[in-house]
Amino acid sequence: MTSHPPIPARVVLLCGPSGSGKSLLAARSGLPVLRLDDFYKEGGDPTLPQVLGSTDIDWDHPRSWDADAAVTAITELCRTGRTNVPVYDISLSARTGVEGVEIGRTPLFIAEGIFAAEIVARCQEEGVLADALCLSRGPVKTFRRRFLRDLREGRKSVPFLLRRGWRLMRAERSIVARQTALGAYACDRDEAMGRLADAAAGTNTHVRGTYVRNT
Repeated sequence: MTSHPPIPARVVLLCGPSGSGKSLLAARSGLPVLRLDDFYKEGGDPTLPQVLGSTDIDWDHPRSWDADAAVTAITELCRTGRTNVPVYDISLSARTGVEGVEIGRTPLFIAEGIFAAEIVARCQEEGVLADALCLSRGPVKTFRRRFLRDLREGRKSVPFLLRRGWRLMRAERSIVARQTALGAYACDRDEAMGRLADAAAGTNTHVRGTYVRNT
């Protein structure tokens, strides 16, 4: 593994199925938050994947997301305390601007989004990973919460949201299995808050799916 000099901050990657409560947990943590959903590709990008047997774009596939840009932003935040990120409008499937994100002198921040697990290994190689967590609420609860949120925010059309919701409900267990295989630790909200507290206190490290408490 590449050796890196000490850095002033580290990141907790927070993933989980869409609607599992990632944004709410991140907000309640009191830590600075980087929204990984802002790194979606734009609707006209020719590399966007489609749902098998449909003309719908598969926004739940990792290829709909710019992992390189997300890793760059995370490492810049860890090493300098600030970075520029796109402002993304999900209802338009488009980037509408750029904004600066600053975390100040905090030793820890959260990067949350459904694709966070995809960059666990890369963040670990960069020496910036504190922990990686995968939230899971159960398929039915997640379906309800996701649909009501997306409907309230006008993210997509109702038929699209229903098709996507049904597909994700059936796939939720395999989504969690993939994210844990990539190195995220599956947990509920309370356990996640405990691990965040440990990470903020510097009493744990995360190594490819293994939780190690420092003494």
